[in-house]
Amino acid sequence: MTIPSRVSRRTALKALASTAFSAPFVYRAHAQGQAPNETVLHASFGAGGMALSDIQSLTGSRNLRLVAVADVDTSRFAEIRKRFPNCRVYQDWRELLDKEKELNSANISTPDHMHAPITMKAMQRGLHVYTQKPLTQTIYESRQLTRVAADRKLVTQMGIQIHSHEVHRTVVAMVHSGIIGKVREVHSWSGKQWGSRDPRPERRDDVPASLDWNAWLGVAEERPYLRNYYHPGEWRKRLDFGTGTFGDMGCHILDPVFQSLGVGNPRTVRSEGDAPNADSWGLNVQVRYVFPGTRHTTDTVALNWYNGSARPPEELRKEIGNRQFHDQGSIYVGTEGVLYSPYIAQPVLFPVEKFQDYKRPEPGGRNHYLQFVEAVRGNGETSAPFSFAGPLTEMVLLGCLATRFRQQTLEWNQAAMTVTNIKEANAFVRRRYRRGWEVEGL
Repeated sequence: MTIPSRVSRRTALKALASTAFSAPFVYRAHAQGQAPNETVLHASFGAGGMALSDIQSLTGSRNLRLVAVADVDTSRFAEIRKRFPNCRVYQDWRELLDKEKELNSANISTPDHMHAPITMKAMQRGLHVYTQKPLTQTIYESRQLTRVAADRKLVTQMGIQIHSHEVHRTVVAMVHSGIIGKVREVHSWSGKQWGSRDPRPERRDDVPASLDWNAWLGVAEERPYLRNYYHPGEWRKRLDFGTGTFGDMGCHILDPVFQSLGVGNPRTVRSEGDAPNADSWGLNVQVRYVFPGTRHTTDTVALNWYNGSARPPEELRKEIGNRQFHDQGSIYVGTEGVLYSPYIAQPVLFPVEKFQDYKRPEPGGRNHYLQFVEAVRGNGETSAPFSFAGPLTEMVLLGCLATRFRQQTLEWNQAAMTVTNIKEANAFVRRRYRRGWEVEGL
């Protein structure tokens, strides 16, 4: 099958990590929901864009059958009907959950603001879930999804393909080997610009006949439809629907950082870059976390994030042989050396002459999607379950939250899910759902 060029980066990533699972079927009962038979009966929430890419990847398994798809925009059903003529389609995702009684699993590949409500309802139905990154739009939602997934013993996976990619696994193995000593700071960045400084346009456009605008808004507050401002792709820039570049790419780029350092609860987080305006996320973001030390770090470890045109300090280029910074990546500064990890490219150690005889580990890659299918069937486990993806998402979203309070140091109590020194920041830990769209547990 040919995947549209707009997802070619994701396609390349998956192709590089394509290790199929061919183990024989082993039945294992699951504590909640139907015990899947050899064929996993699957639904997709989302029909185009990233959802279509997810569908194609999941149905790459001969052991999964797509039986239903929901999308608020019926213009996206044409490709689904062409590729999967026996698949049932729904414009209302709640109707799909009500009517499709035999499902085993689902992928949730919608705009960010609907990840949590749909995932929660699917899990309450006992479905195993593959949810795109970021797992949720708020910290509270991530905490709740993680709790329910554990309580119901469901198979879960967040859509961070790089987590299963050989490059990610190599970076983690290198840091854990101690080759660069104890890590004292990390600098990570993305050149993407999912944000805007412009105010929301003062106009009202006609809603396309194919789009259920009320359902697209979902849990968000009502507002007029604006052509090409929210749907289909610009929602990532908007405060009420996306998470900006930080939320979008932070879950990818900071995934190896989070796993390799073993960090959890940051002591503080501070934003020095652009703040959001009333409607959209900032463009050039710079955030600094300080964490307590772990076995792989010094007594404390700093994580610095940059996106848009913001980049690490120019003097840091000396640590990587005066190379230009890749458009996306991370630099791990250790007590014995430096690891430069361009996004989805092989990491390099510096100084080069010190590590010229070093033999890097070769942990190999996995297929992130087929890993989920096989785990649903009872074969093995996922590598990015909500027990991992939830805390990772919380860390990233805390950085997004900090951008609203520019040049103020936020002190974070993870257990209480509370900013202890700036009370106003706690209004953004949890969102209020629109009346009529409330979901139990959220």
